[in-house]
Amino acid sequence: MLIDWHHFTPGLSLAGGLLIGLSAALLLLLAGRIAGISGILGGLISGWLNRPARADGGWRIAFLGGLICAPLLATALGFAANADIDAGWPSVLIAGFVVGLGTRYAGGCTSGHGVCGLSRGARRSMVATACFMAAGFVTVFVLRHLGGG
Repeated sequence: MLIDWHHFTPGLSLAGGLLIGLSAALLLLLAGRIAGISGILGGLISGWLNRPARADGGWRIAFLGGLICAPLLATALGFAANADIDAGWPSVLIAGFVVGLGTRYAGGCTSGHGVCGLSRGARRSMVATACFMAAGFVTVFVLRHLGGG
């Protein structure tokens, strides 16, 4: 395994992790909500589909808007991250669909289970996160080593 030392940024990674943890803790403490992105988005969509709209749509829109605006602001301030994705749009769309299915079967996503559930000591989140990680390891191994990528 090779580490790309030029792009290794432990300070920025630590700061990002602290901000994620702080925002998840504040959302739980101040609003009593879990910062699981799939649940936040799913609740917003189901609120729009089931008229009249749910009363809690405002905080969901604000939270998701922050996820979209934060990288745009970082780019505008000169802190853009360069993400190199070694896949085409069909692969990215299929992967997104499969991840979406997985979050429904797991009853949450990596942010809900991995950040919020693990910090609360939830046993089902420990199992779900272990499954997420194992599936990721297997997928990378198959695609990179067995699939010729």
